[in-house]
Amino acid sequence: MTIDGPQDLGSDLSDEVHPKERQRGPVTLRRERSEEATTTDQRLLDSRGPSDWVHTDPWRVLRIQAEFVEGFGALAEVPRAVTVFGSARTKREDPEYQLGRDIGAALAASGFATITGGGPGAMEAVNRGASEAGGLSIGLGIELPFEQGLNPWVDLGVNFRYFFARKTMFIKYSQAFICLPGGFGTLDELFEALTLVQTKKVTKFPVVLFGTAYWGGLYDWLRASVFEGGKIGEKDLSLLHLTDDVDDAVSVVEKAYQAWSDAH
Repeated sequence: MTIDGPQDLGSDLSDEVHPKERQRGPVTLRRERSEEATTTDQRLLDSRGPSDWVHTDPWRVLRIQAEFVEGFGALAEVPRAVTVFGSARTKREDPEYQLGRDIGAALAASGFATITGGGPGAMEAVNRGASEAGGLSIGLGIELPFEQGLNPWVDLGVNFRYFFARKTMFIKYSQAFICLPGGFGTLDELFEALTLVQTKKVTKFPVVLFGTAYWGGLYDWLRASVFEGGKIGEKDLSLLHLTDDVDDAVSVVEKAYQAWSDAH
């Protein structure tokens, strides 16, 4: 549809002020942009044509929407849950692998579903511990060039293209985060969670750092540099709980969940 500019508002309204325009759904095209020879549905129905359009930003929006729909649909009935992060590089013979299994099993025994990134290493260990203990073991995978899909201990798995869609699922369907020793991915999720709690986007959401030898240096830096420098407050620092004890970690989660449950 082509619409001419107003004709009855006076001769001083030039074509430059009111140029011809074309509507493409909710999008308005003017000047040279309006001179398309075909319509969107015509290009869709006439021929197959180049496939470049599936890589354009408007099409990606539909993929993003689909990821949220699939994630919400798959996880909507998940009971109370805890997300556990940790390194994909943790070896099965590493003591941290057994700790992951112990944490997964302890969460299952306390009635929590366990969510991980679904990959190998510490994530596999946690999923394995939860599954072996009869709990619900969930993996939210991500498309990466160097990992081979979900680990075999995932009972319910969802794969994502986009990190931000996956991150939303971690937060939305978890009552807490437990961070085993990990790399950039674990740090990313850790500080995202802290930011969301600090800004009250989520409430009653504990973050447990498991492994004082590993995380102690980070905590000390936060206190000595970030807190002492006035960049965070005492309440912000108290959002983190350091421990080496599985029962202590689960107790923190249980208390926070009970506080949340009492408030709702």
